[in-house]
Amino acid sequence: MEGQKFAGNPQLKPSVVLTGTAKEGSAGPPVGLVDIGESEGAYLFRVALPGVKKDQCKIKCEIQRDGRVHIEGVMTGGVGPLRDSSTVYQMKVQQLCPPGPFTISLSLPGPVDPRLFSPSFRPDGILEVVVMKHRQAPAEGWCPPS
Repeated sequence: MEGQKFAGNPQLKPSVVLTGTAKEGSAGPPVGLVDIGESEGAYLFRVALPGVKKDQCKIKCEIQRDGRVHIEGVMTGGVGPLRDSSTVYQMKVQQLCPPGPFTISLSLPGPVDPRLFSPSFRPDGILEVVVMKHRQAPAEGWCPPS
C-alpha cells in the first residue's frame, strides 16, 4: 500500500494493522486491503475480506468517535476435504487466507459519530461502511456576525 497515491490528499492514506490469519495470509486475494472515501458529511471505507462468507461468519465492527475502526471475524473453510454434492476433494494447493480469527484496525481521517453508521457486507467479500462525520452543535445564543 505504500506506493499508492491518495488523490493528492495524504490525510486519506489509511494506517492499517492486521493480526491473526489476516497477517499470515501471503498467497491468494489479500485480506485487509482498505479504500477510504470522503464526502462533505461522511466517510466511506471498504475492507477486502475474501474467503469470509456472510452467512458463516460473524463480523464485528467497532467505530470510535476519534475515527478508529476495529474489525474482528473468523476465516472459515479451507481445511480438510471439500464436498460438492456427491464428490469429495482433497485440497493440494491452498491460495486463500488460512482459517482462524483475524482483526483489522484502521483510522479514518477525522472524528465521526459512531452511532450513525451503515455497514453492508457485499457478496464479493467487501465490507462497506458509511459513517457520518462528527458535527459540533453551534453554541446556544451565538449569532453569526452581520
